[in-house]
Amino acid sequence: MLDGDLLSMIPKSRSSRHWRAIAWLVAIAIMVRLPARGQQPAPTPDPVPNAPSSNPPEHKNFFARWAEFYRQDWRPAPASSAPAPARRGLPSPLDAPPFPNEDWSYGGAPVIGEPDTNSYPLMTAINNSSSRSKLYGWIDPTLNFSTSSHLNLPEANDLYANRLELNQVVLYAERLPDSVQRKHVDWGYHLTALYGTDYRFTFAKGYFSGQSLDHHRQYGFDPTLEYLDIYFPWLQGANLRLGRFISVPGIEAQLAPNNYIFSHSLLYAIDPFTDTGIMGTFKLNDQWIVQAGLTAGHDVALWTPDARPSGTACISYTTHSVNDNIYACANGINSGNYAYNNLQQYDSTWYHRFSKSVHMASEAWYMYERDVPAIGGRIQPETGANAAYCLPGEERCTAPEYAAVNFLQKELSVHDFLSLRTDFLNDKKGQRTGYATRYFENTISFNHWFGTTVQLRPELRFERAWDKKAFDSGLHQNQFTGASDLIFHF
Repeated sequence: MLDGDLLSMIPKSRSSRHWRAIAWLVAIAIMVRLPARGQQPAPTPDPVPNAPSSNPPEHKNFFARWAEFYRQDWRPAPASSAPAPARRGLPSPLDAPPFPNEDWSYGGAPVIGEPDTNSYPLMTAINNSSSRSKLYGWIDPTLNFSTSSHLNLPEANDLYANRLELNQVVLYAERLPDSVQRKHVDWGYHLTALYGTDYRFTFAKGYFSGQSLDHHRQYGFDPTLEYLDIYFPWLQGANLRLGRFISVPGIEAQLAPNNYIFSHSLLYAIDPFTDTGIMGTFKLNDQWIVQAGLTAGHDVALWTPDARPSGTACISYTTHSVNDNIYACANGINSGNYAYNNLQQYDSTWYHRFSKSVHMASEAWYMYERDVPAIGGRIQPETGANAAYCLPGEERCTAPEYAAVNFLQKELSVHDFLSLRTDFLNDKKGQRTGYATRYFENTISFNHWFGTTVQLRPELRFERAWDKKAFDSGLHQNQFTGASDLIFHF
């Protein structure tokens, strides 16, 4: 959700200070050639037994080890046949890469029963990935061409039309709890630092929010996620998450690599982003998971006047074949009275696998707020929160909206997949986008991996506002964009 008045809070300035870094990343992607899949090459065979060694092994410094990771990742040796690490539960339905996840996703917890086997370039350079605490992240420059002249709203995350931008520079500090074992309590943590234009889609009121709400900066910093995980070996595993975390339901996420497509659906662009509170996840058996939590409401810190005690409850069911998953949530539920992003959200997702290479992901939600100030009325709306198109004579009204989206994916190889997204949004009172209209959107995207560290995601997107001109500051009913991002993992 892009918080605030979607049309008045965006600066008109253009920035080019990141172009040199972006050009460097693009050059790297062009030079990369990938003959086969692999995270690391097979070990070099030992020398002939008893052969004299005239050259002792070279000790590589930090930067040499870092560069060596990419060299091996982009030109790997044939994959080894080593057995996969043990996991507990149903088998993974998907390949990752090329897809963002191996498992049908649920929010508010790590995948219970899945081992942490990830190896990252930065941690390999620091200590050869020998610790459970890990530092890693990515750089995500983007480019788009649009029929709109300045803004692509309500499209996210390529907010500025016809621009080369630095959407995300992200650094993670993370330790995952060991949820495979069922013998003892374990713990983990996660910290995120994000800089770029995408901070407008992640910030919460009270967390450095003045950058957007008061100063309308194009680029900004957001500590997007800060939480502690405590794993308990109860039932088939349970996790308690405390802190600021991604709003629990949904297919898409704020962090670029966690999505099928570079740009986001209209459904995603206006729903909650992060919550602060506590979330319990309980795995009853391999097929059923239940969740319950208490938060301060959506996109607000505990210490803001807009915080409201809000309940979240979810249930997830996966068929034994892992071909289907249904995940339903009541998210951030309280009185629903108007406050900063005090959305009452009822959300459901359905994942279905047609075959090993073809699957779809569908989501629908209904949201509303009560007592929203009327546009042009005497009641001043909150800074960064839109008013609503109420009936004549109403000073306040209930503002509902509903949306649905479907992603259809075809895996082409271990490095490539196609994704087709169809999206519908009805912003009935215009409280989320600034225009009371129905929207329709279609996007086709191609995702290519160079090794396991660089992603290129070009796309073509068409969208229409059915009831009024809602694009390019109210000038057009249609919008067409061609765009791509390049994710460079480190």
